[in-house]
Amino acid sequence: MPISLYNSLTRRAEPFAPLDPERVTMYLCGPTVYNYVHIGNARGPVVFDVLVRLLRRHYPHVVYARNITDVDDKINAAAQQQGVQIDAITNRFAQAYRDDMAGLGVAPPDIEPHATTHIAQIVTMIEALIDGGHAYAAEGHVLFDVGSFADYGKLSGRDPDELIAGARVEVAPYKRNAGDFVLWKPSTPELPGWDSPWGRGRPGWHIECSAMSAAHLGETIDIHAGGVDLLFPHHENEVAQSTCAHGGKLFARWWMHNGMLTFDGRKMSKSLGNVLLLHELLKLHPAEALRLRLLSGHYRQPLDWSEAAIQQATSTLDGWYRVLRDLADVVLPAGELPVPPRIEAALCDDLNTPQALAELSVLADAARQSGSAEAKAALLGGAALLGLLQQSPEAWFRRGDEAIDEARIEDLLEQRRAARASRDFARADAIRDELAALGIAIEDGAQGTRWSIVKA
Repeated sequence: MPISLYNSLTRRAEPFAPLDPERVTMYLCGPTVYNYVHIGNARGPVVFDVLVRLLRRHYPHVVYARNITDVDDKINAAAQQQGVQIDAITNRFAQAYRDDMAGLGVAPPDIEPHATTHIAQIVTMIEALIDGGHAYAAEGHVLFDVGSFADYGKLSGRDPDELIAGARVEVAPYKRNAGDFVLWKPSTPELPGWDSPWGRGRPGWHIECSAMSAAHLGETIDIHAGGVDLLFPHHENEVAQSTCAHGGKLFARWWMHNGMLTFDGRKMSKSLGNVLLLHELLKLHPAEALRLRLLSGHYRQPLDWSEAAIQQATSTLDGWYRVLRDLADVVLPAGELPVPPRIEAALCDDLNTPQALAELSVLADAARQSGSAEAKAALLGGAALLGLLQQSPEAWFRRGDEAIDEARIEDLLEQRRAARASRDFARADAIRDELAALGIAIEDGAQGTRWSIVKA
């Protein structure tokens, strides 16, 4: 079935048709690695991980790039504060980011370009912009001349003067226009820098993504994705410099933007003290519940984050894994797991994950009622496309507490079985209470007694 995706550039959903069906290209703006990312930074990688999974079902070769910004003033400040080189900061937090994404079930990208390894490509692109009359050098800086690009502002759909007024741009005497943005800036001796035709310096943020994308995906790519907060100025500037550096070629055929997260109805911000670090949340909650919550709203809309929402996601997964646990002895049919058409149809409709999750619940109910191998396979196949139900029921129900002494629990369960067999129900109830105090719930059934961790 055809895929339809909303294009921020045209402001409508359009049937997706890649430039080359044999090589679909997609770029996602990655993190600036100077600290742990917050939960809002994880929405894009999770949502677009599902998109990549979907694209791989429809096309033989998908090339997916997600960059690492490893040179930036925030990185420099962190390195100076700690008295270390910038790579001590960037290596640590780039790996932390990879680990946290893996925890959420996000598959690694095919390409993970780092800005610091693409300085040559950045310099070459800046030279092309200068040669084309779209950029100019001034006092050790190189700036893009926004007045040279007639379509500046088209992506964000606003008047360039309004965009410039609202962008908190730096007004400097060496700028021709207030909205001109930095492509290259000088570095003082204590800052990281590279030799260039304009002196020792470092790249501006916007040019990095344009150069890395072109280096690995080509001058025109199929999909460029990122958070809606990047629409202006970052993505607008990417369009301008990439189009002008490549002789007017279209930079990205589809632009996709995910909405922001709010916390109990309020915007996440450091000033409000409600920024939630993903690294910490992964210690407090099941990672799969975090992923489920991030997929529970349509990607283009804001999504509210709350403790209650995470508990609901955990409860939903409890129910689905309970079905799989009950069907543990049901042997799956041979071959690849099927993807139910209704789930695929939902995702082909502009990545409608809420509808796909609703269909997954229907499949779980069907599997619970029928107990058939086909129903179990459909549940697992649909979930796999969403990156869910990827562990065993046993691992899910015994999650998150390495301090749990399984041998002790099994011993207590054996004592309880013996107490019940001798009709010592008071002792059996006391053991149940003891297990509950350990955060263990037990469930008696035809297949014996099962236990699971109920602590958050």
